[in-house]
Amino acid sequence: MSSSPLFRAAAPFVPALAGAVLLAGCASGASRANGLDAKSPTQIVAAAKAAARAAASVHVAGSIVSEGKPISLDMELVSEKGGKGRVSLDGLSFRLVDVDGAVYVNGSSTFYTRFAGATAARVLRGKWLKGPQTGAIAPLASLARLRSLLNTALASHSPLARASNATIEGQRAVGVSDPVNGGTLYVAATGAPYPLEILRHGDVAGKLVFNRWNQAVSLTVPTNAIDVKQLQSGR
Repeated sequence: MSSSPLFRAAAPFVPALAGAVLLAGCASGASRANGLDAKSPTQIVAAAKAAARAAASVHVAGSIVSEGKPISLDMELVSEKGGKGRVSLDGLSFRLVDVDGAVYVNGSSTFYTRFAGATAARVLRGKWLKGPQTGAIAPLASLARLRSLLNTALASHSPLARASNATIEGQRAVGVSDPVNGGTLYVAATGAPYPLEILRHGDVAGKLVFNRWNQAVSLTVPTNAIDVKQLQSGR
């Protein structure tokens, strides 16, 4: 039996979620102004992009709506290593781990039945499913990689504009809006220029928050995982 329906079904949600991110980042807690108030929207995004890419880790959590269906995530991402956490697609949640060159998924019976079929769900119930970081499982893997989210989200932008400044979780932030796609990015105005929050409007309304940057994150390989190749071969 083939496990590919699981990943084909999830794949359409991934670009929408990555696009909502615009770029990843968080607050440092430093109080010294970093000069973003005087920068253009494009310069603010560039500064935030550089700061985020230099960070060691981040926690990203929140939700949006894509094509009328809710998408949410709660992930800890480690630069150049992978990530772990929980993702929900259209109300069905699963745990996700990306570590040591492989991606692991652990969902409920309902999740596996919906995306892989009843036969596969019986085999996978309570189990981790293991796959490579390329191929059918790649769309899910990208949700666990900081740089992948950054590269996908920053591939293109409509003309940007300054938005009103705000205070995000006690930290002053400058705002950058995307009038075409209906989103607002808030970037720390003090300390390192990490993004703090993204708000999406309209049909893709939602919020993503970035925090706990550079905190230690432990990534471990799940035990007794079933290799996706076993499902594809029917063994």
